[in-house]
Amino acid sequence: MSTLLDTCKLLDQSSSALSTIAVAVAALSCEAARANLSAFDLTDSGDGSVAKDDIGVATDIKVLLNGSKLVASSNKGDDKINIDSFSKIPVVNGNVREAVRSLHSVIRVVSNSGDKLGGKVLHLGFELRNLGESSLERVRLNLGSVGIEGIKGNFEKDCLSEESLRNGVKLAVEAGLEKDYLKLVEEVDLVLGIVWKIVAWEAVTAFFVLEGGEALSEKSGGKGGEADGGNAKAEKKKKKKILLGKGTSFIVEVLKGSMMSRGEGLDKVVEDLLSFLDPKSPEFDGLLKTMKEILESNESRRIPKTPKGTRDFAKEQMAIRKKAFSIITKVFERHCATALDTPAFELKETLTGKYGEDSKLIYDLADQGGELCSLRYDLTVPFSRYVAMNGLTSFKRYHIDKVWRRDNPSKGRYREFYQCDFDIAGQYEKMGPDFEVVRILSEVLNSLNIGDYEIKLNHRKLLDGVLEICGVPPAKFRAICSSIDKLDKQSFEQVKKEMVEEKGLSVETADKIGTFVKIRGPPLELLSKIMGGSEGSELLKHNASKEALGDLSVLFEALDKSRCIDKVVFDLSLARGLDYYTGVIFEAAFKGGVQVGSIGAGGRYDNLIGNFGTKQVPAVGMSLGIERVLTIMEEKAQNQAVRATETQVLVAVLGDKLSIAAELVSELWDVDIKAEYKVHKKVMKHIEYAINSKIPWMIIVGERELNEGIVKLKNIETTEEEVIPRSKLVEEVQQRLKP
Repeated sequence: MSTLLDTCKLLDQSSSALSTIAVAVAALSCEAARANLSAFDLTDSGDGSVAKDDIGVATDIKVLLNGSKLVASSNKGDDKINIDSFSKIPVVNGNVREAVRSLHSVIRVVSNSGDKLGGKVLHLGFELRNLGESSLERVRLNLGSVGIEGIKGNFEKDCLSEESLRNGVKLAVEAGLEKDYLKLVEEVDLVLGIVWKIVAWEAVTAFFVLEGGEALSEKSGGKGGEADGGNAKAEKKKKKKILLGKGTSFIVEVLKGSMMSRGEGLDKVVEDLLSFLDPKSPEFDGLLKTMKEILESNESRRIPKTPKGTRDFAKEQMAIRKKAFSIITKVFERHCATALDTPAFELKETLTGKYGEDSKLIYDLADQGGELCSLRYDLTVPFSRYVAMNGLTSFKRYHIDKVWRRDNPSKGRYREFYQCDFDIAGQYEKMGPDFEVVRILSEVLNSLNIGDYEIKLNHRKLLDGVLEICGVPPAKFRAICSSIDKLDKQSFEQVKKEMVEEKGLSVETADKIGTFVKIRGPPLELLSKIMGGSEGSELLKHNASKEALGDLSVLFEALDKSRCIDKVVFDLSLARGLDYYTGVIFEAAFKGGVQVGSIGAGGRYDNLIGNFGTKQVPAVGMSLGIERVLTIMEEKAQNQAVRATETQVLVAVLGDKLSIAAELVSELWDVDIKAEYKVHKKVMKHIEYAINSKIPWMIIVGERELNEGIVKLKNIETTEEEVIPRSKLVEEVQQRLKP
């Protein structure tokens, strides 16, 4: 077994070196192909959906290519290609890094477990195969750009192919099935050797595309022949020096230095370069050290990271967010609510004990002078504290702001995010506020035009009645509600196991709960069925559940008359884990293709405000899961044009006179026209900017226009231009901007 462990250690060391070299070589290929770098614009989304290793690879590539004039940083350059073999570099190379690190961590703690070592080695084998195939694509692409005869023939002699990689992994899998773990490691090591040779060829071919031809000519003294591809008419004019990235230029110089100090002739040069990149060569350790130094020396230029569970929003995202917040605010104000703002943090005692099991997610702050404070967990508790503190007995408010939760980030789940709340506090007609907040949630989701959704609805007193009928002790109601609330993500068998093994219910009690919580359907039909069935007879004998059924009857009739009941589903499994709910509870779920979970929720909480003061003020409210809604909107907007600004007019001054631009744009600003200016000698630069920014109108002013007292007004969409008097600039622009 020590032989297996020792062999794994050698594999770990070699594959770790490859993961570093392969990234540097991929950066060379990016320059050789003049690739588009937009695929490397990876940032931490904050919700754990982007792998850290992918981001690390993308960052390393950008560090190596910093300052390059060959690659494009966006999709604007038509001559910059963006093909799959480049766009998948972060994922493929990131997966190799993850597999190497995973094997390394197991080697440190495992000494005699063939199963554990074999599983990690096989995982590495699959990722190495993917890396080899990806690198092979770029080798062939580089060969198509090398203007030197003979290199392709040299490459073909090595017989490197996808088939050899796949066969190697296949043999490793067969060894694993036979539990011959030493053979498994040896087969993966053979795959690693093939990948090393492919990556070396990628480096050589990229080098020849970038500088190898000139270096060969220089090495042969400019004699032509084989060294310069047999081109008798070699360029007499010295080629303009290509500006490479600060990292890749250093790598090119290292390769060039190695080539210049070795044998003559193309075949010998290629052989020597491949040998120089062989991990078994005496010079390799120095090369690897140089590669690591290049990345580490550029550490100061690395992109800073945001805290886990948080994120930044680019201009396109902000345009979508602003639009969404505007729509939501409009709906809230249509229902005559007033805006409220509360501090970002509250006294810890204000928040403690309000969120059930989720109280552990409250962000506590350090004691800063005698008060223990915490970041607000939601907007409902601060609202309740405000109502009680100010002695209010009636208040309809909305609040859109950030909240914080010390959660584990996952898809659609963050540690810092916005909530959009609407709450009604005070004594009103029976179920009136409950009807209105459900209606508001429906209005908001319809107005945002996100697609199909449903609003699941239940009643806490009905659920409590079910638990009591099933024999759950009152002291366990909230804990069991927390388990039931997981039924949208887990099967009943999983929830049942939690209720029995972790929360102490009997199997019989858990099974009886199951007969109730599986009931869901159209509100009016299901309520009628319950009232006339065996479940109803049991529930009507219980005071709390009987009251709840009466409340739901009033609510469903109101929702029906309001023409929004078609979006509501009566669901007895809905529990909502928060401790403060006392009546109607509801939760909205998106039914489209984007998996985001709950997108809105709320309910009645009649006792929460009384916890903070002497008066019990009943209340009901809703909260929109705006981050998840925005995820849906961003997904829909991918194939649509999103304007980052609302600029209506671009003032384009041809030349370098800022004063002219200042005069013209100020006239537009003074009459509330959304305008910006650019000062540049080339008119096409202005037009390109207007097109890319989706600005509808452009005012063009050059020396001729200034002398003649005119300006040109250009419609960007139609490309039509017209000349208008300078004195009528504002009047004419206002006329064009009328709806």
